Amino acid sequence: MAGIGFELRRLLRKNTLVGLIEAYAYAGIIGSGPWVFSIVGILLIGIFSASVVVPDILVTQFQTSVTYLVASSLILTGIVQLAFTRFVSDRLFEKKKDAILPNLHGLLLVVVAVSSLLGTLCLFVMLPGLGLIYRLLMLAGFVLMCGVWVLTILLSGMKRYKAIVVLFGLSYSLIVLSAFWLRSYGLEGLLGGFVFGNFVLLAGMWTMTVREFSVRQELISFEFAQLKLLYPSLMAIGFLYNLGVWVDKFMFWYFAPTSDQIIGLLRASLIYDLPVFLSYLSIIPGMAVFLVRIETDFVEYYDKFYDAVRGGGSLEYIENMRDEMVYSIQQGLGEIAKIQTLAVLATFVAGPALLRSLEISELYLPLLYVQVIGAGLQVGLMAILNVFFYLDQRRIVLMLCIEFVLLNVLLTSFTLWFGAALYGYGFTLSVLITLCSGLVMLSRQLSRLEYETFMLQ
Repeated sequence: MAGIGFELRRLLRKNTLVGLIEAYAYAGIIGSGPWVFSIVGILLIGIFSASVVVPDILVTQFQTSVTYLVASSLILTGIVQLAFTRFVSDRLFEKKKDAILPNLHGLLLVVVAVSSLLGTLCLFVMLPGLGLIYRLLMLAGFVLMCGVWVLTILLSGMKRYKAIVVLFGLSYSLIVLSAFWLRSYGLEGLLGGFVFGNFVLLAGMWTMTVREFSVRQELISFEFAQLKLLYPSLMAIGFLYNLGVWVDKFMFWYFAPTSDQIIGLLRASLIYDLPVFLSYLSIIPGMAVFLVRIETDFVEYYDKFYDAVRGGGSLEYIENMRDEMVYSIQQGLGEIAKIQTLAVLATFVAGPALLRSLEISELYLPLLYVQVIGAGLQVGLMAILNVFFYLDQRRIVLMLCIEFVLLNVLLTSFTLWFGAALYGYGFTLSVLITLCSGLVMLSRQLSRLEYETFMLQ
């Protein structure tokens, strides 16, 4: 979906500092999305609430509840995110833009129905005997966040980057302010503020989507659910990738020596959670670079290469475009490595002061350092997976995601057994090994790109 690419190129062509900042800011907002902003919101609500009369236990219960909402909604919607992204991209390629909105409505209906059913079952299993209002708010938050992840798919196809930035800023400001205003109502008040802010975000995203994509006669369509358009490999990839990101967290949460029961059957790891969440704030610059480079230089030469292949361009021109595409990938990965290295170094320098400002023990520093490195490596892994998606190498991506999940489970299990000295290394090493595997496969794939393009299609 080229919307963001066109906009980023327009901003970068200005050759001004303002244009450069706008391009990277937009890319950072879209690339990081609600995931990073949710972390910021959770932390800010915790800080503001802790400074007033709200008991610490209520703040912890709120943060744990929201964390489970984010994790579970991401894993569930991961099943449809990539598959629907491919559906939308194919429709845009076919000049059938009017088919997108009805199918989006169909997908939203399915996601709302499934998330409501699963959420209701979980309320009785995970949260037995708790207050009705709290459980209803958890259900509402879960359904809303599932809807947000689905609508996020279409953001990169829109050119109204200023409106998107304003929408994110407004929504998450409302989350923090509403939780602050409603803090006197305890846990339900804090969670109610979070739900209200995500409702505004969902409504705003849907309104922008309706304005961007034209409406045909039918309002709802389930064309995306046709067997020939489902792409089971993409459904598996989306699920496995999100599971790989979260599986080490769940293992720490439900390993007795590293966790505590917080509310109902929801557990949290005070040892592991804070450094992990703080580390993900460091990926914003890397995500911005990743999106800018992928959606500008790489996509430009990617389009020229395949346009030349389809249009009967000369072999010399095709080879030149292939070389330029490879060079843009190398440049993009190199810039991601540089910016994330700077983020790691900045964390090493500012880490102690950051923890002190948040009133967190400096004993968390070693784990924070390890997790920042892991988060940076994850940005590199995402960039490689994205290139494979452009090359339609779904089998390779599926293999890498399976490798990521298995390595994370095995290595995290080993660190839990070994002790606190190795906490965090399981996730980081699993990302590192998967990243190295991806680089080897990518190098091999690019070296035989012409052969694959002309002989195996």
